[in-house]
Amino acid sequence: MRSVSFVLALFIAVSACATSRSSSDATATVADAKKFMDDVNETIFKLALDASQAGWVSETYITDDTSAVFARANQRLIDKTAQYAKEAVRFDKLELAPDLRRGMNILKVSLVMATPSNPKEGEELTKIAAKLDATYGKGKWCADPKKPEACLDINQITDIMRESQDEKKLRQVWEGWHTISLPMRGDYARFVELSNKGAMELGFADTGALWRSKYDMAPDAFTKELDRLWNQVRPLYLKLHAYVRMKLREKYGDVVPANGPLAAHMLGNIWAQDWSNVYPLDAPKNADPGYNLTGIRKKRKMMPVEIVKTGERFYTSIGFAPLPQTFWERSMFVKPRDREVVCHASAWDVDNIEDLRIKMCIQLTDEDFKTIHHELGHNFYQRAYKDLPFIFRDSANDGFHEAIGDTIALSVTPEYLVKIGLLDKAPDASRDIGLLLNRALEKIAFLPFGLFIDQWRWKVFSGEIKPQDYNRTWWDLRLKYQGVAPVAERGEEFFDPGAKYHVPANVPYTRYFLADILQFQFHRALAQTAGCTSLLHRCSIYQSAEAGKKLNDMLSMGLSRPWPEALEKISATKQMDATAILDYFKPLDAWLDEQLQGKPVGW
Repeated sequence: MRSVSFVLALFIAVSACATSRSSSDATATVADAKKFMDDVNETIFKLALDASQAGWVSETYITDDTSAVFARANQRLIDKTAQYAKEAVRFDKLELAPDLRRGMNILKVSLVMATPSNPKEGEELTKIAAKLDATYGKGKWCADPKKPEACLDINQITDIMRESQDEKKLRQVWEGWHTISLPMRGDYARFVELSNKGAMELGFADTGALWRSKYDMAPDAFTKELDRLWNQVRPLYLKLHAYVRMKLREKYGDVVPANGPLAAHMLGNIWAQDWSNVYPLDAPKNADPGYNLTGIRKKRKMMPVEIVKTGERFYTSIGFAPLPQTFWERSMFVKPRDREVVCHASAWDVDNIEDLRIKMCIQLTDEDFKTIHHELGHNFYQRAYKDLPFIFRDSANDGFHEAIGDTIALSVTPEYLVKIGLLDKAPDASRDIGLLLNRALEKIAFLPFGLFIDQWRWKVFSGEIKPQDYNRTWWDLRLKYQGVAPVAERGEEFFDPGAKYHVPANVPYTRYFLADILQFQFHRALAQTAGCTSLLHRCSIYQSAEAGKKLNDMLSMGLSRPWPEALEKISATKQMDATAILDYFKPLDAWLDEQLQGKPVGW
């Protein structure tokens, strides 16, 4: 699930002004700076429109030609943005109006990879980045190289990890997939070197400092903020970890230790980032929620467009205007029969004004019902900030966009389902432990994974982790944060970080950790505004105009102000707070205490 606005691909967030090591232009004036920013807004708007239109066609009508057209349009957008980012240092020493200075700062931190000014090095970095991405994209594990037709790609690997309960098979597949990154190691070390050189030319200590400078605080302060948030939720994670270990030991015996880390290959996911696939092994007795939403929709023969209309009515019930007619004419709700498409759910803001769309291959499942509510959250966010200068048309920080969609998904409660007529009666809350456990295996289990990926990369970029220690430190951090370890020692002949897409693709990952934290903070604040007095996991803001107004006040700020100010619009505080997670999962927390009496916790 993702939001696709071609501003988002580049203008991810903003920082306080970095002190540039590049020379400023002593002859530059405030008028020059204003004209420069006007040019940025106008030119990037046009290039983003070209790229997003080409991107839509590329994903909904897949051919070599549509892919090539999109690649060229996207490259023009990236190249021009990179040029503007480096030109912005001309105005570093000028006293500018706050909005103008903020726009300059956004340009300074808009790129996740800054190419060195040396043309040969810039070209080398670009080629290495493309090679790393392609190596992952083409990755397959072949149990028998003589039988290429039996080789497994990531989708097939994922299916096996989800469905199999054969420990030996899971280990074989896990170890097999982690061979696809072996060729990446040397390229990645050179990538780090060249990427850092480009970041330093923009005035940052290294690429990791550039990434952390997107969050309206000093890079080191942001790192400490992440540690503070993690420490708030770590006790709950430790209990979940201990419970899952106990249940897996019941299933698999001594291959699972009574006290120690979880084996990375036994958690239902190739990266052990989401444990919801092992829920059938962990489910408590009487975990049936009392209804089957998938069955209800199938029985009523609801069409995909009806499900989207239902999601839209959630937003209109809290005061948002209906989606434009073009949304219904141009979106893709079902997989076409006549061509290949990318079915992965995504929300699009094609013209960064009003051309909102969703691209999905909707199925009549509980999961897709929630996904629709999530994706529409992106669309309504996109429309809320459409009147801002182009450079500010994005979320308050890169965690906010995902958090908004997930916040709305948290309001898809039994009470909400009763109000819209899909349930006759909400089941008693005493049956909610199964629902909460299932959600915790998705949300709580993800938190340390969402944190450690960039912890590793930031240390790599800073030079604290040397190339000869890449794999050891990767697993050291996984053990520290996740309590997850490989079943056998993984030496430096491996490059296990490369087996996770976001590393070779150079996609920052902290945004997902932030989204996991923020969605519960948003949900609690909006539920209080809506006057909900029940258990937090049973609260829905459906039909609350007050909650809708508070939400829209924040959404309409876009990226124009620092994210703490946007956060304050909803939650009356400028500080991120993970205690909302503890409130949401309070019944589960107490239940876990009962299950773990006399059992070891931690590793």
